[in-house]
Amino acid sequence: MDTIDAHARFSSKQVYYLYSYGTAAWMAIQSLPLLASPTIIVTLLSPEVRPPSPLEEYFSRCLGMSLITLGLLAVLLTGSVPLTSSFSDTGSAAATTDPEDPKAPYALPTLTITTAYHTAIAFYCYARWSTIGSMAFAAGTIGSATLGSVGLWCILFASSSGRISRKTGADKRTSGWPFGNTVSDEKRKRGKASL
Repeated sequence: MDTIDAHARFSSKQVYYLYSYGTAAWMAIQSLPLLASPTIIVTLLSPEVRPPSPLEEYFSRCLGMSLITLGLLAVLLTGSVPLTSSFSDTGSAAATTDPEDPKAPYALPTLTITTAYHTAIAFYCYARWSTIGSMAFAAGTIGSATLGSVGLWCILFASSSGRISRKTGADKRTSGWPFGNTVSDEKRKRGKASL
């Protein structure tokens, strides 16, 4: 029974990889209609059916390529893809958010920025969905809110600078002021007594 439970749960590193690759996939899905057919986008947004102007076509394709680029950068900068100078060093190229790790120095800032992006897009899609009622905005809300939630979880629990205990849910940086922290005080007394 314990082996089933151990395999059923995701580790922090797996959730971190899932978020990184999920961000890239979500941005790629959003970019496909922009790249494939700017005519469809213009038809959806314009009250009259007309071919897109060269400027609209340029902006559509440019935004699509930008979304793909940002998705790939998110994967690379979070350290999900081991970037080493040789093939023999790939065994120690695991992703980490440790600030001293030279393999992924931008992992936590990239994670924070992409989480803020997903959260902002989720709020925007929800506001549009509640006023217009389009199911496309509902799908955008669900996808972006899911990735924003997973990103927040990674910031709080899966990063090396996360300050929230996964076991108790308490902030690890709390002090005893203005109320006494008797558990922490007892541990300090025991630590001083053993010296």
